[in-house]
Amino acid sequence: MAQTARRFPSLTLNTDGHAHPRENTLVGLTVAFGLLAFVSSFFHNLHIMSSWTGLAGVVTGLWGQFISVTTAERIVLVVAGVAAAFGLGIGLAHGGMFGGV
Repeated sequence: MAQTARRFPSLTLNTDGHAHPRENTLVGLTVAFGLLAFVSSFFHNLHIMSSWTGLAGVVTGLWGQFISVTTAERIVLVVAGVAAAFGLGIGLAHGGMFGGV
């Protein structure tokens, strides 16, 4: 047989075969901010951190969507952006970005 079949597809954001360091950095930042905002939103006293990291995650996620190249990047950006938006919303509901001043 001239062709070989892969059993497991490679897990990469660069599905087009080219390197995208700027786009992948935005994906990583969005994932980090989104995860931190999502987890910290479950604790009432961490609403300031949840709000600010959620806002940072939403901004980096939207910018990443604007310049993303591959579908894999877009999928991860949407999931992480939704987590960041959730953290931002819950953080604002618990007291806001400035501690309820």
